[in-house]
Amino acid sequence: MRKIRVLVAIFGMDQHEVGAIAVARLLRDAGMEVIYAGRGNLPPMIVKTALQEAVDIVGLSCHSWEYLFYTKELLQLLREQHMSTPVVVGGSVITAGDAKSLTQEGVVAAFGATATGEEIIRDIRRIGEETRAAAASA
Repeated sequence: MRKIRVLVAIFGMDQHEVGAIAVARLLRDAGMEVIYAGRGNLPPMIVKTALQEAVDIVGLSCHSWEYLFYTKELLQLLREQHMSTPVVVGGSVITAGDAKSLTQEGVVAAFGATATGEEIIRDIRRIGEETRAAAASA
């Protein structure tokens, strides 16, 4: 069975790359395959990469507030492509209120500044396994 594939991307003009790289390494070291898209991504670019790379999860590193503007568009574009790829977000600026709003919009997990590496790995692994199980039964 292939490794869980996670796309890690940063929206738009957010220049805070350290967190994304740290999480990418964390997931890689936990045995997942990480496709790192880096900075400067808009929703259409993320969807295109997710399709090309056949990822199990789209992960967004959020350290500025651009995710509040782009997440809805990303989720809509994924639906238009008939992709059930789950989206997770993480970053220092994600508040409990933002996390609640994001999950109501369709994001499957939101990790704020207090999330531990163990929590992130556990939840990403669970989400990846659930995604594969759903795809296998479809």
